[in-house]
Amino acid sequence: MGKSNREKRMAKQRRRRRSAAQHEHRRSNSEPNPSDSERGRAQILENLIIALSAAAVGSAPWRVAELLEQHRGFERELDIAADLVVQEAIDAAWQNGWSPTDLHEVARRRVNAAAVRYLDEAIVLESQRYSAPTLHPRWRAELAAITTRTAPTAPQMWRWAARNSVDERAVVTVVLEVLHLLVTIPPLQRVLPLPGEHRHVSGAGTEVDEKMLARVRALLAKAEATEYPDEAEALSSKAQALMVRHSLKEAVADHGKGRASVAAARRIWVDNPYVAAKVALVQAVAQANRCRAVWIKNLGCVVAVGSETDLDMFDLLTTSLLVQANRAILVAGRLHGVRGQTRTKSFRLAFLVAYAARIGERLAAASSSATAEMQRDERLLPVLAARTRAADEAFARLFPTAVGTPLVAYDPVGTDAGRAAADTAVLYVRDAIAS
Repeated sequence: MGKSNREKRMAKQRRRRRSAAQHEHRRSNSEPNPSDSERGRAQILENLIIALSAAAVGSAPWRVAELLEQHRGFERELDIAADLVVQEAIDAAWQNGWSPTDLHEVARRRVNAAAVRYLDEAIVLESQRYSAPTLHPRWRAELAAITTRTAPTAPQMWRWAARNSVDERAVVTVVLEVLHLLVTIPPLQRVLPLPGEHRHVSGAGTEVDEKMLARVRALLAKAEATEYPDEAEALSSKAQALMVRHSLKEAVADHGKGRASVAAARRIWVDNPYVAAKVALVQAVAQANRCRAVWIKNLGCVVAVGSETDLDMFDLLTTSLLVQANRAILVAGRLHGVRGQTRTKSFRLAFLVAYAARIGERLAAASSSATAEMQRDERLLPVLAARTRAADEAFARLFPTAVGTPLVAYDPVGTDAGRAAADTAVLYVRDAIAS
């Protein structure tokens, strides 16, 4: 964030704090015969906002007992102050490129479960400031994914404590933990319009076919759930047929309507263990779907760049193949138990690296085969080239310093097992690929 943007954000925060303090001051003065204590509540509120902010970023951020003791009798003001500071921090995260799913995922990795729940509710509360049409469809989908069972209401802190049966010290600790997370996460490249700034423009571009995606998701869920490989292959083949047909026809239709190829970006969060090997699998799927991908190592996520439709295909296939890879490595551990080899880190790493490499080969072959079937339309290849070029240009703009780093594993048993498992993995393609 540049100096100008930081100054604007700081000014906005100061205006919010003054507004909250003034509101409390007006409330106190509207009561008959307000006491000196009541007239001072606005100042108490402002002091609390400053104290909470300082406690979250200081060298000793968990000064819970001090906060509670110094402001005994001003619990309502503490509740309001906590809301204001958390909402400001969430808004700053949006400005710095984070989205609801991003905040949820980084919280899962860095704070305890209680703080994750509190943050999720705070995100939902913050989103209520915007009308639904001004939120990007994927932003709304991310909010829906983290929405809690009970609709949160402001102010949040004491209500949250009552619902979760925790005392005042515990809930203030949770608030400070959430704040500490929010003020220490780094800025990210923005991949979605800010909340309140999305504007739907009719005819500006092809909308993702939600009905088609729903059918695909249902087919893939059945393919992953069945114990019969033939049934899984039939279900997944039908799913891929829908996906490929939609993507290629959409590309040609956009070209016919004079629409330029536009690239978007999406983040995929990858869990431990063996993140580097799993990232190699994610990148293989991205490349096969005409997307570019980069791993943000210190956060544990991959950013993929491509058309919205190709990103949808990438997202669905990545999720499924990560599930299949985890299942395959467990099976390989049972089948190749020679002197405990499969219980070593080197075996598992080699397995996943080889699995990713072989999946990449199969996906590349599958992509070429599916594209060749539609080459009767002479517009197809130039259109796909334009999509690839748009993705490359957007990637270079977002990540100008990204460099490739090869991932090497040295366990031959794990390598052979990983390639063999990849040969039997269900790829959501229309035709089986020979190994």
